[in-house]
Amino acid sequence: MQTKTDTTSPTILLVEEQDELRTFLADQLTADGYVVHETADLDRALCLCAARRPDAALIDVNGGSGRAFVAEVRRGGRLGVDARLALILLGTSPGELEAVRAFDAGADDYLVKPLSYPELRARLRALLSRVERLTRRSSTINVGELHIDMAQRRVSVGDQEVHIGGKELALLRALAAEPTRVFRKEELLRSVWGFRSLGSTRTLDSHACRLRKSLNVGHGQFVINVWGVGYRLIDGPIADCEPAVLAAAS
Repeated sequence: MQTKTDTTSPTILLVEEQDELRTFLADQLTADGYVVHETADLDRALCLCAARRPDAALIDVNGGSGRAFVAEVRRGGRLGVDARLALILLGTSPGELEAVRAFDAGADDYLVKPLSYPELRARLRALLSRVERLTRRSSTINVGELHIDMAQRRVSVGDQEVHIGGKELALLRALAAEPTRVFRKEELLRSVWGFRSLGSTRTLDSHACRLRKSLNVGHGQFVINVWGVGYRLIDGPIADCEPAVLAAAS
């Protein structure tokens, strides 16, 4: 299910193997104004984390594989998944031991099934509120004259604001995380678009070209094509672009 009526609505990834419970939770969350992406498959969930960039995820423990999923997210790196994603584990075992296991794996919260939806909603709202406060303090990326405010979805070069599309912004954010590193095309297609393989698509090259033209309003050159490999945001060491203040954006 994917329902979205408001572009500012928080996005929730729901991973639950029980079809009835998954449908119930998805319906309730959607009714409460969330954008819901649901799946029963943890491998697909990782792809959705990278492609959809959810604000939070509700994960079924599922015999321990849910905890492994949480640990995988917290390690970061795979498919470009944000290691700081807000995570709530849903389990069937009450008691301190299961809760401790959930938190040790990296979960932000743990709830026992059968669920009380009002409690789930309250805990989710509280978690998202904490994440929002943290995000406001760490959502700005500056690389030389380039300024990216992910909270406001605003980009400027020097004093001039630049208007770019949603996918170009996602690509810029990915490149700005490590501005001098060359990101392979396969890596960017997975992390920004959720593609499993490179194939013959020109999607990345087209968006990179548009992004480069949009940013070409000052003296700096951004979005460097490394022939046969991929892209990086800037050429040369980061010291050449001081002052640079990099803060990961969620």
